[in-house]
Amino acid sequence: MKEIILLTGVSGAGKSTAMGFMEDIGYYCIDNMPAELIPEFINLMEKSDAYSKIAIVADMRSRGVFPAFQSAVKDLKKSDYTVKIVYLDIKNHEALKRYKLTRRKHPFSDKFSGSIEDALKYEKELLSPILQNADYVIDTSDLATSELRKRLAEILLGGDKEVMNIHVISFGFKHGIPTDADFVLDVRCLPNPYWKEELREKSGLDKEVYDYVFGKSEANELLEKLEALLDYLVPLYIKEGKSQLVIAIGCTGGNHRSVAFAERLKEHFGREWENVTVNHRDIERR
Repeated sequence: MKEIILLTGVSGAGKSTAMGFMEDIGYYCIDNMPAELIPEFINLMEKSDAYSKIAIVADMRSRGVFPAFQSAVKDLKKSDYTVKIVYLDIKNHEALKRYKLTRRKHPFSDKFSGSIEDALKYEKELLSPILQNADYVIDTSDLATSELRKRLAEILLGGDKEVMNIHVISFGFKHGIPTDADFVLDVRCLPNPYWKEELREKSGLDKEVYDYVFGKSEANELLEKLEALLDYLVPLYIKEGKSQLVIAIGCTGGNHRSVAFAERLKEHFGREWENVTVNHRDIERR
């Protein structure tokens, strides 16, 4: 299904944060596109299947274009895309706090001799037709960043399954620990297939090596405890706004034990999460 999210709302309500999250979950994001150009842009995008999920941020930096915005929405709804308007709102007193904290300039502050309070009231008046026609309204006044991401996940994905990207890496300690790893497990404590001559030139992708590794009770017990720990941790990471988790499993050379474990973890996470990948970094090194 092709989908366009029009992300708009009050200045300071968190549109930049929302856009960053949407990029994390696979949306092609355009910031501050003039509304007059939206239909032309979509005509170009429809010619490619590479852009099935698009997010366009439109706000008061594009001054005086909201009649064009409403016209663009009507045109988009005639396209092949499903169109949703997500409006981020914020209470004036909280917006004032954020502006004082960041010391950013409101788009209409010059119009009101630097008064951010008056600029916010004016902006909300201009945005009221968009607010009334929005599919979803999120008041970010009392939302932490992680809570905003969770609310967007509920709207855009229906839950957390597509939010978290889990990447499992097998590696050899003698070649160095992956620098992007969030979680590193050393499985050199397990019996090494390398010392079996008939298994030496094989890898953890081969059934013989896999059966050797998990033919040991300690390997299965370690895997069970590891899965339980990670199953507990992943929702906590999501709650704190994390959208990617890199789990690195290491053995001596990165050919046998770590590969077998990485494959089992990919299988385990694949039952619950949508975006799970595995990479055997050192499997070609002998």
